[in-house]
Amino acid sequence: SFLIGSFGASAVIVFGTPHAPSAQPRNLICGHLIGALCGCIVRVTIYQYEKSIGCAIAVATSIVLMQFTETGHPPGGATALIAVTSEHILPWANFQLILMPALSGAFTMLLVALIVNNMAHKRTYPIFWW
Repeated sequence: SFLIGSFGASAVIVFGTPHAPSAQPRNLICGHLIGALCGCIVRVTIYQYEKSIGCAIAVATSIVLMQFTETGHPPGGATALIAVTSEHILPWANFQLILMPALSGAFTMLLVALIVNNMAHKRTYPIFWW
């Protein structure tokens, strides 16, 4: 699947408030990347033993890393939760979620946002790239 639930929130931010810092390409891409990484790592290390603690640690870790890297994108926390709770036969198979759908979907949304947001005469997207 190329879609995850957190992309709905990303779409609201990127298309509804394209001038917001969380809507900029760096935040969009890095927010989903950090969320997916945190979720996948916590799934392998903690979630299989303690589910509720694993969910909390995945989201909290993604928030801290996004703040540390100044790439705040709230749907990235949801991506972490989706990554940690997704079901796979092998725990390490969950790491494919980082590339697809997290990064591939974020890059696709960025491409569409570049086209759609710049079609309007009063909009300029992005404000900054990196």
